[in-house]
Amino acid sequence: MKDFLKYTLATVLGLVVAGIIFTIIGIVSLAGMLASSDKETVVKDNSIFVLDLKGAVTERCTPNPLEQFMGSEYSTCGLDDILSSIRKAKENDKIKGIYLNAGMLACSPASLEEIRNALLDFKTSKKFIVAYGGNYTQGTYYLASVADKVVVNPSGTIAWHGLAAQSMFLKETLEKLGIEMQIFRVGTYKSAVEPFIATEMSPANREQTQAYLNSIWEQMLKDISTSRNISVDSLNALADTNMDFQPAEVYIKNGMADTLMYKDGVLAYLKTLTECEEDDDLNTLSLQDMINVKRNVPKDKSGNIIAVYYAYGEIDGGGGYSSEEGINSEKVIKDLRKLREDENVKAVVFRVNSPGGSAFGSEQIWREITLLRQEKPVVVSMGDYAASGGYYISCNADWIVAEPTTLTGSIGIFGMIPNAGKLMNDKLGLHFDVVKTNKLADIGDLSRPMNEDEKALVQNMVNQGYELFTKRCAEGRKMAVDSLKMIAEGRVWTGSMAKDLKLVDQLGGLDDAIDEAVKRAKITEYSLLNYPEKENFLSTLLKTKKDGYISSSMKENFGDYYNGFTFLKNLKDADRLQARMPFILSIN
Repeated sequence: MKDFLKYTLATVLGLVVAGIIFTIIGIVSLAGMLASSDKETVVKDNSIFVLDLKGAVTERCTPNPLEQFMGSEYSTCGLDDILSSIRKAKENDKIKGIYLNAGMLACSPASLEEIRNALLDFKTSKKFIVAYGGNYTQGTYYLASVADKVVVNPSGTIAWHGLAAQSMFLKETLEKLGIEMQIFRVGTYKSAVEPFIATEMSPANREQTQAYLNSIWEQMLKDISTSRNISVDSLNALADTNMDFQPAEVYIKNGMADTLMYKDGVLAYLKTLTECEEDDDLNTLSLQDMINVKRNVPKDKSGNIIAVYYAYGEIDGGGGYSSEEGINSEKVIKDLRKLREDENVKAVVFRVNSPGGSAFGSEQIWREITLLRQEKPVVVSMGDYAASGGYYISCNADWIVAEPTTLTGSIGIFGMIPNAGKLMNDKLGLHFDVVKTNKLADIGDLSRPMNEDEKALVQNMVNQGYELFTKRCAEGRKMAVDSLKMIAEGRVWTGSMAKDLKLVDQLGGLDDAIDEAVKRAKITEYSLLNYPEKENFLSTLLKTKKDGYISSSMKENFGDYYNGFTFLKNLKDADRLQARMPFILSIN
């Protein structure tokens, strides 16, 4: 017994000591992360900015502390950080060029276009861009095509096969589970509900999807044709043969790439470009390094502010479609009100990257934009998406700028109420009974189908929502409502198509929108400030929830199917009316 107590005490003591040691290590690690996250990067002479084209690109990115502690192969970076870093690399005389290291990159068309335009602007500095990849995706090749030299590994590939959009249909799966989706919508092209009521695309949805895919593909062909001096017809012919499975030598022969090299050969070539000795190490800067490089910009003394406000993600959680925070309408309204009341803010650039979400939340943000533009100019910059609710919150700006490949429009409304009666009654053996004081007191009860009176009531509400939506858009775009409705019906358009339809005013990126805001504010000197302010590492850590890390891991592993899981998880919290486009498109 004495030995047992002795060993038990020793074990407990060991666990306590180990816990203290691990706590100290954790504190030291956290202190190190905090110190390194804000430490200014010192740029050495003859440096190269290494832009790794891998992971996922989002509008803005705040690192998830749990991901950094636990480790994750799925890296995420912000479009704002990429664009800012390219601009700083152009301005810094110690940085001699950019090395594009191509990998698997998940990035939507408009973001790719904005990065590519930033790289083209970088080339005006006469600095070099070299691209290398073992396996280029179509998206990374689209970016790499601007390079002075496109290098492929002798065993590598360049994906070039055209675009495709695939939808997953859940109708039969839901039927097997005993769930029926009761759908209420306005808009022939409003296809967000199709996965729940069909097993294939409707003719209208197929028509609109083919149209905007063609528009995006034509833009990619035109851009690559200009950079690589290959005709559009030739690029299309190459895509028809599916270049993914061709030997590397073919890419040189057809002009898609310039040379074949292994990684060591590329590094040696970069040394010659920076006049670096063979035995010396290259001075390289990662994206994180570039984020912490300070810009040498004279301090503005005018006090004038051009505010860039970022609104991205689904509006109020998309009504059960996503577990991510996205656009919180109440927070956006509060922030925009502060910008409206701040006399130093001379104009606001409203950066919208949203497929939509809650119709109610969209209407509230529309109202605040209306009040804001009564005080100062409001210019919208559309990112990858400004569709459905994303267009709703954009339509009343003074000026709208979109990339040619932005997906926008989708002016339509739908509601969706599940009937899980068969699941509960037949499969789970659950039965319900109700006592009520009024005829429609239990409308929306999931345990039974809706009756005709209830359906008529909900459809009427959806119709009213559509009438309000189209009225807002018509007023904002100074069009007759009947004319607006002819291009509404829930149809998705690219930025190029929307420009022709007068749904947007100008094709371009965020910088073009800022230039327009400055012009409308009638000022020459100003400070450019981004809102809402990004959180630092410590505040993010304190706010991080464990399910946020779990959601991130699920997204990494399940990819495009992730939205299906989050829909089922958040269905109970769904807003009654949705203004949302059907799916997200990325180029791979």
